[in-house]
Amino acid sequence: MDKVNVLVVEDTPAESDKLIAALKANNFNVVGLATSFKDALTLYHSTNPDILIIDIFLNGSPDGVSFAEAVTLSPEGAKPFVFLTSSTDRQIFERAKLTKPFSYLLKPFNELELLYAIEMALEKFYEQKDVFFGDEEDTVISDNYLFIKKGKALKKILVSDIIYIEVEDKYCNIITKNEKFVILISLVKILKLLNPKVFMRSHRNYIVNIEKVSEIVPSDNLIVLSGNHKAVISDTFKDKIISTVKTLK
Repeated sequence: MDKVNVLVVEDTPAESDKLIAALKANNFNVVGLATSFKDALTLYHSTNPDILIIDIFLNGSPDGVSFAEAVTLSPEGAKPFVFLTSSTDRQIFERAKLTKPFSYLLKPFNELELLYAIEMALEKFYEQKDVFFGDEEDTVISDNYLFIKKGKALKKILVSDIIYIEVEDKYCNIITKNEKFVILISLVKILKLLNPKVFMRSHRNYIVNIEKVSEIVPSDNLIVLSGNHKAVISDTFKDKIISTVKTLK
């Protein structure tokens, strides 16, 4: 499980120091600190952040808004971002709104507000409402990562590392090569969010990563996956799984 990567765009040392300290205290990985529009663009393209925290004003100009506009139109794909500001300028606020920020953080901020802003930004960006603020779920799923809330911290798992998923009531056991993670999400929801061409049900309680299948033993209702992991296959899903694996080979 990896840390969530955050790029900070803030030109005031006292503010950036406070922000970075709060992020590190909550197990985020700060991949860079930019103090200008140019630095922000360079770091954005070189560090692959998961989320950005952007001060609207950099060196007295609303360059943070310009940077957010560039991120939104980035050919590599946009990322969720949080605007950080103490400005009361209505005109600037209206311009900032046009970039469709995923959350706002007003100065002076506290640690809890920072965590909430990040969580809200991830939920809104990936269009998965009220995941971190309810009791029914704890995981936002993107094309590439699972963002999991554990206590106050957010962690991430690379989707392509998942070998199989075992479902137990409201919980899913996520099995990767080296680790097992338990997340709070329903079978219906996780199937809806994962790529159906890669993740398929093999049994009412199992979802397998088709790309990790090593062998299918129909007589034993068994699927052997990479790392010698094993999952159950039922008659209901057997034909579809077998035909899909043959197609892949």
